Amino acid sequence: MKILQTCLSMSWGGMEMYTLHTSALLRGTGNDVELLCISGSRLESEAAKGGFLCHAVDSKYFNFKNIYRIARLVKERNYDIIHAEASKDLWFIVPALLISVKKIPLLLTKHVGSNIIKKDMLHKILYKRVDLALAISEVIKTNLIETTPLQDDKIELLHDSIDASRFDPEKIDNKKIRKEFNIKEDEILIGMTGRFSPGKGHEEFLYAARCLLKKYNNLRFMIVGEASRGEDEYAKSIKGLAIRYGISNQVIFTGYRNDIPEILAALDIYIFPSHAEAFGLALVEAMSMELPTVCSSSDGVLDVAVEGITSYMFEPGEELELTRKVESLIKDPVKRKEFGREGRKRVLKKFASDIFTRQLIHIYEQQVKEKKSEEDLSS
Repeated sequence: MKILQTCLSMSWGGMEMYTLHTSALLRGTGNDVELLCISGSRLESEAAKGGFLCHAVDSKYFNFKNIYRIARLVKERNYDIIHAEASKDLWFIVPALLISVKKIPLLLTKHVGSNIIKKDMLHKILYKRVDLALAISEVIKTNLIETTPLQDDKIELLHDSIDASRFDPEKIDNKKIRKEFNIKEDEILIGMTGRFSPGKGHEEFLYAARCLLKKYNNLRFMIVGEASRGEDEYAKSIKGLAIRYGISNQVIFTGYRNDIPEILAALDIYIFPSHAEAFGLALVEAMSMELPTVCSSSDGVLDVAVEGITSYMFEPGEELELTRKVESLIKDPVKRKEFGREGRKRVLKKFASDIFTRQLIHIYEQQVKEKKSEEDLSS
């Protein structure tokens, strides 16, 4: 199939990275994939590095020059399907499709929930042109029903995925990172990964670290990630909190790392304390690496982890409960092994890239077939 993936965003976060990830998976199965992105965006440059043909427009809403350019692109490139990765894209794509009079299936993936109700007349016109919306978790599916004109039969659940062969503990040296940061063999290394942003649970992580370090002398803690744009002060406050707690010598702040599988291989316990998460891809990565996990029972995390099977769960923000659950794993190496084993099994069954790709291609094929049937009937 010839596919146009769209993501009209200037940011560089989970949604944008996942657009490129999905495009690479589709191309890897023999599909012809092109991207539509914002001129000067990180996605445009990363797509070019990946060898993708990327069509760029500017980010202004109601820019008729952009809309006509996309309409011309749709006419000339003859796509089989258009897949928008951001709701904002509809303001560009839907008018362009109306102008081009092309009966191409239009899909929308919803990555992030919204509190804005979009059931006015204008949004009804936009969403009427969406043939199918894909929700990355149950909470996002519910959010789509509550905030958009889409009905349940126009929404399908399709979880995000990871390359489980890359996040495979059998293939990665677990001593490399421990050696880099001078972690002793008898020390238990407890970590979290992700960007520095309010609501990610760094405060609870450090609270648990402070409590546990008072009781155990063989623990080290690791926080992996960097500040999001405009959130440097928050990152600074988290590092300051470790100093105020008197645990800065036992907490390692690695900054940005591009070797996350190696980082995870070095850990003994993984914590995912986010207050609200549409899905939790970082948690999936940790589970794929056979790490026992302690995670908040929030939103999309409930699609990923299973209490008492892959993980211990706690109420978001409940730092004492988090501390107790982590201590349970510290004291129980057998349970750590059990959680790790079951976690990877769950990833391979539900969140591996090959499963996601097969499901997505099947959805594409069904949409193309249905659209062709509509055309045959109308003619």
